[in-house]
Amino acid sequence: MAGAIASRMSFSSLKRKQPKTFTVRIVTMDAEMEFNCEMKWKGKDLFDLVCRTLGLRETWFFGLQYTIKDTVAWLKMDKKVLDHDVSKEEPVTFHFLAKFYPENAEEELVQEITQHLFFLQVKKQILDEKIYCPPEASVLLASYAVQAKYGDYDPSVHKRGFLAQEELLPKRVINLYQMTPEMWEERITAWYAEHRGRARDEAEMEYLKIAQDLEMYGVNYFTIRNKKGTELLLGVDALGLHIYDPENKLTPKISFPWNEIRNISYSDKEFTIKPLDKKIDVFKFNSSKLRVNKLILQLCIGNHDLFMRRRKADSLEVQQMKAQAREEKARKQMERQRLAREKQMREEAERTRDELERRLLQMKEEATMANEALMRSEETADLLAEKAQITEEEAKLLAQKAAEAEQEMQRIKATAIRTEEEKRLMEQKVLEAEVLALKMAEESERRAKEADQLKQDLQEAREAERRAKQKLLEITTKPTYPPMNPLPAPLPPDMASFSLTGDSLSFDFKDTDMKRLSMEIEKEKVEYMEKSKHLQEQLNELKTEIEALRLKERETALDMLHNENSDRGGGGSKHNTIKKVPVPSAPCPSVSLSVASEVKRAD
Repeated sequence: MAGAIASRMSFSSLKRKQPKTFTVRIVTMDAEMEFNCEMKWKGKDLFDLVCRTLGLRETWFFGLQYTIKDTVAWLKMDKKVLDHDVSKEEPVTFHFLAKFYPENAEEELVQEITQHLFFLQVKKQILDEKIYCPPEASVLLASYAVQAKYGDYDPSVHKRGFLAQEELLPKRVINLYQMTPEMWEERITAWYAEHRGRARDEAEMEYLKIAQDLEMYGVNYFTIRNKKGTELLLGVDALGLHIYDPENKLTPKISFPWNEIRNISYSDKEFTIKPLDKKIDVFKFNSSKLRVNKLILQLCIGNHDLFMRRRKADSLEVQQMKAQAREEKARKQMERQRLAREKQMREEAERTRDELERRLLQMKEEATMANEALMRSEETADLLAEKAQITEEEAKLLAQKAAEAEQEMQRIKATAIRTEEEKRLMEQKVLEAEVLALKMAEESERRAKEADQLKQDLQEAREAERRAKQKLLEITTKPTYPPMNPLPAPLPPDMASFSLTGDSLSFDFKDTDMKRLSMEIEKEKVEYMEKSKHLQEQLNELKTEIEALRLKERETALDMLHNENSDRGGGGSKHNTIKKVPVPSAPCPSVSLSVASEVKRAD
């Protein structure tokens, strides 16, 4: 009995030791995941678990988002998950999204998974029209999205209508022009065909490099009021704080770059922005909701921290990630070069095979024609021989008739004609016999000449038959395939060596290879700058081409604002727009401490 009591006690203690859990659903841009979380877990525990599951190391850009009464909020790292104002009904749902955006995607986004998540999020924001994108840029971005999904363009596979079910353009752009889906697909495909050779990660990065210059990219907008009670919009992004007119989200009225802000303070729902330059007035504003104020504070702190982080040397973790990314990029480039060489060799072999097949077919046709010519020659020779024999027999018959006529003439001459009438008749018959004999002689001579000519034609036909047989013999004895070089062409000495063992590949990267690869990367950058002008020309051409189909009455307010900015030479670039705002700049070595400390104290 004592043993039974002990076993029940151990079972009860084991049961008490098992932690209570709840189910969480995490929604990313392309997947959903569910986790069992302990009741005591803080936001950081759940966030780290999600990042490990995704294989994501650039965690500072992302967060877990949820919604409270139509207001966006982010999970705090130092607060228990269930202490947040979230629905307690399981599974508790969070959205894993980018909270902060890079200034330069190509330089800052290292991991391929980071680039992919940003690509999906920015693409959705553009299609949902949360980021304004001009029509011509929308077509270019759509072509890179197609390249990322379908790979290289292949006319035999990607036939007309293959994009019919794809959502590639904002509805605003489609409604703005009198163009059918087929016309849009034709223009997207024309650019898609030019992206041949780009891998998925390269196409997604090109998409981000274009999207990051859009005026609304990475900006979080909030409705605020200044101290006079005027309603305005506050924009918070990687570059600083911007104040907009509510009707114009493209061009800020005032901009405060992070390096030109002395501090930001918050008290009693009122924010105060103090510029570094004391000649510029302090800007004060407030919002009506406490949750919105907290969100503004979080975004200010996070964006400013990243702003200062970009201007310092990379941490060891980032340096390691960049080194791994460079090695991975080098490996992928070597692999692509190897595949390209194999593909080229395969195409050359196929071309050689097709050429040999074509030559073989041609030689067969020539042999057939030679056989037919030989048969015709033999038939002609037989006909000529037969005709010559007939002509020879006719000539003999005519000679015999001529001899008989001569004999008849001699007989008639020898016959005595007693009467003058008989003599006259005899003379007339002799004359007729002489004329007939003359004609017979001429016909015999002509037939003899014709027989000689036919014999000559027969001899020429037999000579032609002999030449045809000789040509046929030459064709049939000629070698069908040219000698092939069994050994592949040696690789250039400066190419990185690799060895193939079984099913695995081992690459030996040399210093020269890495230096050459670095030079190639620099060359690609120069080529990209050169292509930018060509790209702008293409965009202008497309804009001009579709301008005639534009429906002016369907233009939105943002379309009109964008056109006005373009006419003034704004160029639609976010950086250009912000640079035009007349705020004096000055160095601020201690701005990070000032802003961060003020904001955190206010919290």
